[in-house]
Amino acid sequence: MSITIAPFDGTDRAAVDEAYRIGAAAIEADLPDFPPSCRQRFDALFHTPMPGTRSLWALARLDGVPAGYLQLDLPQLDNPENATAELTVRPDLRRRGVGRALHEYGVRLLRQHDRKRVVAMAVAALPDGPTRPVAGAAFATALGAHSALVEVRRRLEIERIDRLALRAALAEARPRAEGYRSVTWQGATPPEYVADIAYLDGRLLMDAPMGDVQWEPEQVDAERIRGNERALDARGRRRYHLAMRHEASGRLVAWTLLDVAASTDWHAYQQITLVDPAHRGHRLGLIAKAENLHHLLTHEPAVRVIDTWNAASNSYMVAINEQLGFRPVDAWDNWQLTL
Repeated sequence: MSITIAPFDGTDRAAVDEAYRIGAAAIEADLPDFPPSCRQRFDALFHTPMPGTRSLWALARLDGVPAGYLQLDLPQLDNPENATAELTVRPDLRRRGVGRALHEYGVRLLRQHDRKRVVAMAVAALPDGPTRPVAGAAFATALGAHSALVEVRRRLEIERIDRLALRAALAEARPRAEGYRSVTWQGATPPEYVADIAYLDGRLLMDAPMGDVQWEPEQVDAERIRGNERALDARGRRRYHLAMRHEASGRLVAWTLLDVAASTDWHAYQQITLVDPAHRGHRLGLIAKAENLHHLLTHEPAVRVIDTWNAASNSYMVAINEQLGFRPVDAWDNWQLTL
């Protein structure tokens, strides 16, 4: 068997096509409950990346047949010693050395770019959950990586929401949120809110449990928010925001986001939810997420399921999600390798 690896970028349409097909096949085989891979999202990774991210891509061939790809993301604005990786091998060509060859190629690249550590995710089964591949964890362990943070994916099935219980929870929560009111928008953040959203977004890596992952908080400003929005627009993500405004100061002090892919109308992701530490204890997280769920479903009535991820140790957010009706599906390990 002969394995060859070659770099590629967005100008090599044939290589982009092959990488997309490999990724789509891997999702179908490993995560059958996931929505199909979105082609618009994949193409946008090349022509409209997130601001401050440089991506390096490589395609592996096994005896001339496209067999796997590697994506390395190198932060440019912060975390200059870090990188993230996505290494995907076509399901029917696994256990033939393709993954290890891509790994060795990637390590050489990362060292050339003075990176000292790399983080990649692998899915694993929960004790009572659906079967998931065990190869990812075994591969990471064999390469010397360690599990630095475990996240759990939870899924909300819309038809199974206990609406009476949710209304009761909101009725109990709202008196504690006196002096705050919700504001909603879709897509790009209105100009008057950008500074507050940048502040809240910048708190993500300060406030969320990070386990042993060595990752610095990101410096987020209005320009970076607009760059993120351009990248998400290019991916076709339909985004539904809800924030809680502190009436005395006029500031947005909590924020949550749900989004839907361009290619799938039945599935949504619960993305970021943040509450400014100075305004915690008012049930703003629960109120924001519940009201934004209504906001989403008003505009996206075809949505049937919503997925979200939380660190297993994030007991506060896990409790809110479970109150809304999210239930565990599988575990996602952040494997960190020191180079």
